Amino acid sequence: MRKRWRLFHATDFKSLMYPCFTFCRILGIFPYRINNSTFEASESCYILSTIVICAFCVYGIVIFYELDISGTIMYISVPRSLERHSYYLLGVFTAIVTYVLRGPRLLLLQTILEISSKLPSESYQKLSRLIYVKDIFSFLFVIGLGLICCIKMPLNTLVLTMFALYLSLLLLQMDMMYMNCVCVLKFCFKKINDNLVKVQELVMSDEPHLLRRTYHEQRNPFLLMTLKALKKQHLMVSDTLQMLNTIFSLQIIVTVVLSFAEITFNLYFYIVLSMAKEEEEFWYWFFIMSVIYHAVKIVLIVWACDSGKDQAARIGVTVHDMLNSTNDKQIKDELELFSMQILHRENTFSAKGLTVDATLLTAMVGSITTYLLILIQFLVTSHSCDGRAISIIEVI
Repeated sequence: MRKRWRLFHATDFKSLMYPCFTFCRILGIFPYRINNSTFEASESCYILSTIVICAFCVYGIVIFYELDISGTIMYISVPRSLERHSYYLLGVFTAIVTYVLRGPRLLLLQTILEISSKLPSESYQKLSRLIYVKDIFSFLFVIGLGLICCIKMPLNTLVLTMFALYLSLLLLQMDMMYMNCVCVLKFCFKKINDNLVKVQELVMSDEPHLLRRTYHEQRNPFLLMTLKALKKQHLMVSDTLQMLNTIFSLQIIVTVVLSFAEITFNLYFYIVLSMAKEEEEFWYWFFIMSVIYHAVKIVLIVWACDSGKDQAARIGVTVHDMLNSTNDKQIKDELELFSMQILHRENTFSAKGLTVDATLLTAMVGSITTYLLILIQFLVTSHSCDGRAISIIEVI
């Protein structure tokens, strides 16, 4: 019988990813169907995805034409123009990459479905508490913020605002899909490490002298088979991690660049409006919410990748502890092969050479802080010189 999906009660990879897949299907960027335990390409969903992405890209070209050639859309402020150009350009680029890599992404989802099938249901329930909350809340947050902007913005910019809203949702869902896959791989590494710890307890256990030979003859083949199985699982998860890095590398670079740009620009707009002392409170709130949204998203991505890398590194530590605690030649040889495999696999989450970890987050925070200190000093100096209040029109 088909299992019903329940909130915070995920039992497998499909039910865990159900909210993310549903939102992607609504946006027209999920051209697959789930049939029992496999992901398959859907012709109807593929046609819908093609129509949506083509219409999206055509309208993006129209926007750039109106911005840079015809002058129909004009931003008085140069920073605002730079911010919109970067957002639209990187967003359209992500949409094209998402459409082109639909085939490799299908293979990735199928591979993660297979390697995560051995995880216990308790692991999926723990993951669902985080993944369901962030997927559903972030989607509703962007929808709510976009609808408020549609109400506040002039009527002649309604289509442009809806385009920006769809672009934000597309970027959000691809980031959420990447983060969910990272969390599943992290739990796969954790499961391998937990099994190694159990094997280590068996290796270190002592038996009475009279039964040691019989126990050794029965236990040794079992331990060797277990180590070989764990080594094979580690190889499969490591290969899947490399596949994930390859498929989502361009998207992660766009996410990092766009998050840095949006946080910097929105903080700039907020500071300028604070000095202008405008009475329109909505834009103060909007810029702060944008900063919080992009900051939380990049922090969650970095946290997931950094904790996944640490979990993969613990496997190497456990294998070396087992090497130091056993004298059996066969087990020692198998552990040495396992150790060599771990050394040849750099299990880090990266994008085109850019490692996604706490170092990246630290560099971003340092760059933004330095920029803001220089900006505040410049604005205070220029504001005190001319004494002119800056209008909100000059910012927006």
